[in-house]
Amino acid sequence: MRDSAKVYFTDLRARSGRNLLDKLQELVIKAGIKKIDFQDKFVALKIHFGEPGNLAYLRPNYIACVVKLIKECGGKPFLTDANTLYHGKRANAIDHLNTAMENGFNRITVGCDVIIADGLKGTEYYPVQVHKKHFRVAKIGLAIANADIIISLTHFKGHELTGFGGALKNIGMGSGSRAGKMEMHSSSKPKINLNKCTGCGQCVKNCAQEAIHFNRNKKAEIDYQKCVGCGQCVAVCQFGAAVAGPGEKNNILQEKIVEYAYASLKNKPHFHISFIMNVSPYCDCWDYNDMAIIPDLGILASYDPVALDRACIDLVNQAPAIQGSVLEERGFSTGKDKFSTIHRSTDWKVGLDYAEQIGLGTQKYDLIIVD
Repeated sequence: MRDSAKVYFTDLRARSGRNLLDKLQELVIKAGIKKIDFQDKFVALKIHFGEPGNLAYLRPNYIACVVKLIKECGGKPFLTDANTLYHGKRANAIDHLNTAMENGFNRITVGCDVIIADGLKGTEYYPVQVHKKHFRVAKIGLAIANADIIISLTHFKGHELTGFGGALKNIGMGSGSRAGKMEMHSSSKPKINLNKCTGCGQCVKNCAQEAIHFNRNKKAEIDYQKCVGCGQCVAVCQFGAAVAGPGEKNNILQEKIVEYAYASLKNKPHFHISFIMNVSPYCDCWDYNDMAIIPDLGILASYDPVALDRACIDLVNQAPAIQGSVLEERGFSTGKDKFSTIHRSTDWKVGLDYAEQIGLGTQKYDLIIVD
């Protein structure tokens, strides 16, 4: 049987001479972050830079605290995330970098640079062998795949497709290139929205199977006899014309995300930090954030992302609900699972059970309080 993992927790009580940044540093040191050999290693700090209009992302001050500690240990840290599959303000490196800078993630505020993991148009990835149920190969953003060490910093919240968004979601979906995200989201082949197609030719140019051509109206068309469903056209289209096919079922999507998390962390030292603050009911990728469903609780850290996610879930479910939040609208009552109340069609346990099954971690944990 797998032993329990250690998950360290500190609350948000602070005082003069010992602020929350001091507490964060003490937490990660006690959780053992210094046991990692950072000397001259490239360290990817996997975070979410925040969609414009959404204010639930992590404060850059917290990230800067971890960056400073890694530098003191001899590491070479950089902040990273991969481009989004949907057409928004983080779908290419230019817009993504601008978003990061606007939200305070830059060399001045955090002490290191930002590198978009899968490059300018989301096409730069490394094929990591996984040989699991859904994927033989995962398309991991190149900067993350090339990093020596992975540190995840996660804003814990609800999520429409996975029930909750924790470390596994941050690492798995967040590390996949745009084509990788397409594979996770859909088991079918992409399609072209002719109303949005501008005839720019990028999908034709970048299709390795030569499966895309122009019709008589100079709109892109896909030859499904040649298409292998790689999603490269979705990755390079900047007009939202090439889109993924019908969405994957939530249970399968969760398992696919876990396999991508497995690929991202494979053969690398890794460490994980989650912030139970401003626990919004929906994904941070929306251009707004709804009010929090519980009071702010604290910060957790662990070497085990599965145990960390499970501890966060348990703490959120033990916390009182905030009146007026979406929980009240959904008829929540004390003792119920908060994530299942909000996202009734999603069983969040599927992802954690699968992560445990493939050896990514354990749901058994000892919660160690750091005062």
